[in-house]
Amino acid sequence: MSAEMTYRPPVISGHERPMVPALARIIDRTVETSNTATYQLELCDPGLAAKFRFRPGQFNMVYAFGVGEAAISICSDPGDCTKFSHTIRHVGSVTFAISRLSPGDCVGVRGPFGSSWPLSACRGRDVLLVAGGIGIAPLRPMIYELLRHRDLYGRLMLLYGVRSPRDMLYREEVEGWMRRRDFQVLTTVDYPDADWSGPVGVVTNLMRRVRVDAARTSVFVCGPRIMNRAAAHSFLAHHVPQEHIFVSLERNMRCGIGQCGHCQYGPKFVCKDGPVFSYASIQHQFSKEEI
Repeated sequence: MSAEMTYRPPVISGHERPMVPALARIIDRTVETSNTATYQLELCDPGLAAKFRFRPGQFNMVYAFGVGEAAISICSDPGDCTKFSHTIRHVGSVTFAISRLSPGDCVGVRGPFGSSWPLSACRGRDVLLVAGGIGIAPLRPMIYELLRHRDLYGRLMLLYGVRSPRDMLYREEVEGWMRRRDFQVLTTVDYPDADWSGPVGVVTNLMRRVRVDAARTSVFVCGPRIMNRAAAHSFLAHHVPQEHIFVSLERNMRCGIGQCGHCQYGPKFVCKDGPVFSYASIQHQFSKEEI
């Protein structure tokens, strides 16, 4: 694992007290789909706000007071950390509680935790991003960084799949990326509507539409577990080296610092050693359905 993946900025609640949440105010809420919204937050303590930094791929533990907390990827631009965002799908008690909050309300935040996408490892190389559903959120900060330093990278591609057109996140932003000449973006849906004219099928089907120079391509994958496996194995079959295939994993994370054991993944802990892993570092666990 590269030094960039293992480097972590200081947590906002401090190295000495990583389990103590900092107070953050919701300053904006954008509805993305029927069950998903993006919340823009700012830390209430000006001193902490001035120090807050994160790297693409990292996550925060977001606390709904009186209910609990959940691990949520940071999805905003790492170039501007005065505010930060989380795209949250409302599927459990914590996220449903957050869904009832409005701008001006507060949540608790611990973090940032975890490893990051190794941008330096792909400088001078082609970069292929594969996102399924809400998996676009952890990749979004990386896209901001890639486009900000576009001249450092070769061909840049995004394959993005969702269940239906109405489930697409960041629609206006994705459409803006598609209009760029230096960024190839392909989207697909499982269930098209009457207005959809693009590809239909799972996101891995889009791999047939792109030519990959295996020797110079770095692949970054984030989505449902079955999609992660299918995409990684497909690129391995195309001879992309294991050390240049990176996957972000989801597990049941409770503490964020590798102490509780809820996110153990073989000998590793996803909150501490991940969530971003190179395929080479997890190949033995990744191929087993039961882990």
